[in-house]
Amino acid sequence: MTNLTGALNTLRRPRLLIRAARFGLRDYNRERDLKRLMKAETLPAPTRAISSLIAEEARIEETRRARDAAYSPARHVELLIALIAEARLLPRIVT
Repeated sequence: MTNLTGALNTLRRPRLLIRAARFGLRDYNRERDLKRLMKAETLPAPTRAISSLIAEEARIEETRRARDAAYSPARHVELLIALIAEARLLPRIVT
C-alpha cells in the first residue's frame, strides 16, 4: 500500500486537470464509472483499481506530453476522478 500512496503523492499534473477532476468527484459512481473505465464486470478492491488506474493514467499523460492527437482530455479527467475517489477508499495509515 505504501507504494500506491507514494505514487499518488508524487503525481504532478496541470492545475486545470486536477481542478476538473475535483469538480467531477461529486458525480463519481464507483459501480458505474470504475467498471466502465476498467472494462470490468466486477468491482476490484481499491488497491487493485488504483494500480490499474495509475498505469492507464501514466499512458495517457505520456500521450498528452507528446501532444499526440489521440490524447483525450475527457478520458484523462475521468481517470483522475477515479484515482482520487479510489484513493479516498484506502485505509488511513497513522504515523
